[in-house]
Amino acid sequence: MLEQKNIAYEKAVLIGIVTKNQDQEKLNEFLDELEFLTYTAGGEVVKRFTQKMDIPNSKTFIGSGKMEEVEAFVEANDIGTVVFDDELTPAQLRNIERILKAKIIDRTNLILDIFAQRAQTSYARTQVELAQYQYLLPRLTGLWTHLERQRGGIGMRGPGETEIETDRRIVRDRISLLKKKLLTIDKQMATQRGNRGKMVRVALVGYTNVGKSTLMNVVAKSEVFAENKLFATLDTTVRKVVIGNLPFLLSDTVGFIRKLPTQLVESFKSTLDEVREADLLLHVVDISHPQFEDHIDSVNKILTEIDCTDKPTIMVFNKIDAYQHETIDEDDLVTERTKAHYTLEEWKKTWMSRIGDNALFISAINKENIDEFRKRVYKEVREIHVTRFPYNNFLYPEIVEE
Repeated sequence: MLEQKNIAYEKAVLIGIVTKNQDQEKLNEFLDELEFLTYTAGGEVVKRFTQKMDIPNSKTFIGSGKMEEVEAFVEANDIGTVVFDDELTPAQLRNIERILKAKIIDRTNLILDIFAQRAQTSYARTQVELAQYQYLLPRLTGLWTHLERQRGGIGMRGPGETEIETDRRIVRDRISLLKKKLLTIDKQMATQRGNRGKMVRVALVGYTNVGKSTLMNVVAKSEVFAENKLFATLDTTVRKVVIGNLPFLLSDTVGFIRKLPTQLVESFKSTLDEVREADLLLHVVDISHPQFEDHIDSVNKILTEIDCTDKPTIMVFNKIDAYQHETIDEDDLVTERTKAHYTLEEWKKTWMSRIGDNALFISAINKENIDEFRKRVYKEVREIHVTRFPYNNFLYPEIVEE
């Protein structure tokens, strides 16, 4: 598996559209995220192209005039990769490749590619390979002439690079085989979870790159891989943690993201079993991110899909050290005050106040407010444990606030 530092950065351009369901501000947010995804995959974004359309062009996603503009820029600047913010249909993909004569990647393929880079264990690699084949199946026509021109790099990791002779039957057989392999591994993992006994299980959930692994390292005193890139963690890591003298299991799960490919949600459902079987969720949020409320909604949407919305949940607002609010000059009588101008204290008085002591504000990297975090987690875990084992009540005293 290549490390990021050994990958030569590919020059890439991004393409997105403003629609009746997605205004310019929202598009900019998605393109910022797409640029971070491209960087994580090994690309360097040199330009963005946007267009206002009611709906995407059924043949080329963007209009003919904008496509000519992109084509001229790609040719003049030797751009090897063009990344679209939305999933392209097989027909759009073929048509765009024919015009631009470059490697065309959509958001789904890009995320799958990052997962392929990050998968370290046999289990994660099998999950990613299954998702890649499911994405590949409807796109086989015309794919191989494209692969003859472009070898390696972003979007080319995984099955496409080695299976030039692949046809639909072979792909379907491979999908069937991978599903059976995952079922076998799932049974093994279910047995492992069963062997952990009745210990209270706590799962870290949240958007990608919010600091879950860093928090895991602080709380569990472990060395889980953590990096300021998207999807640094794919494999679920479980550690035994003791706070006071109360033991419990803490798991770090794969991060979520907006527009998460359905293939990945499906193939990673077994990984999310750690979330399903958890007694307590720690929903970690990067409060320094301008769109952290959207991130919360995205995570809650996926938790709803896997039937986990009724679990006890503590909201952990991380990265308070990096939080910065916008300011308005006293003489500025035009600028309207928005949420971007809220201080942390003002945020705490919004909807967050309704969460009560289930809202914690920390900095995992600076270990700020970690003692308060430990006490709150201890209190919740203790309640779950004592309910399960009433005769252990005297072993774990309640924390008395001074």
